[in-house]
Amino acid sequence: MRTWLYAPVIAAGLLSLTACDIEDFHGSARYSKDFHYSYPLAANGKLSVEGFNGSIEISSWDQNTVDVSGTKYARTQESADDIQVTADHTPTAVSIHASRPSIGRGNEGVKFVIKAPRGVVLDRITTSNGAIRATDGAGPARLKTSNGAIHVAALKGSLEANTSNGHIEADLEEANGPVRLDTSNGSVELRLPGKLDDDVRVHTSNGGITVRTAGDLNARVSARTSNGKIRSDLDVRSRSEVEKHRLEGTIGAGGPLLDLTTSNGSIRITR
Repeated sequence: MRTWLYAPVIAAGLLSLTACDIEDFHGSARYSKDFHYSYPLAANGKLSVEGFNGSIEISSWDQNTVDVSGTKYARTQESADDIQVTADHTPTAVSIHASRPSIGRGNEGVKFVIKAPRGVVLDRITTSNGAIRATDGAGPARLKTSNGAIHVAALKGSLEANTSNGHIEADLEEANGPVRLDTSNGSVELRLPGKLDDDVRVHTSNGGITVRTAGDLNARVSARTSNGKIRSDLDVRSRSEVEKHRLEGTIGAGGPLLDLTTSNGSIRITR
């Protein structure tokens, strides 16, 4: 079932994104139109959101409903009105899609603020020129943006996060699946549980990498940087001579691979 979202104005307090997110893209977008939509979704249902030129914020609540609020921006009111936000929905999956206006005049975009059942599967969350923030989601989670940061908190499951020109912060309560974090210009901060079930790969070109563990970590580590230092506060049994820009070895009893790579930045593994 597809629903067209043309709803009444929402309360300004619901739009909790930071001023810098708005100014990054919407500084010259003088006209806007708010929308609001809700639909039942099972507690373990899937959520997909596809936006453009704007941020996406997803938080949890103890209701089996996904509540979608947001704002469309453009240089003219006609263009703002012409941006279409649609929803395909079933009891177990909700997919939200924003489409550009038929005649674009530049600087159009959509910002989303979403509440979803706690533990919702973040199936595919994508945008451009905006940040993505998600709390209390579940994997397999796929998040992608360009020119924006990614913040993930209290995630359970596997995670794939990709951005350019933005930093990544991810806090995983459970890592029962692969973790892939990739950015081209930004730092990465990752907090892992003590137990890993699959490999963890973190890559950035221009930024540091910090990995924190909540318990005793068992993993194989491969860390490399071109211009920076590598430091581990956890004991690493190295297979070869320790180098300034490279670390290969085993933490604890070994296990899945912890693969950390950056070009211009330092790497730290700590508690």
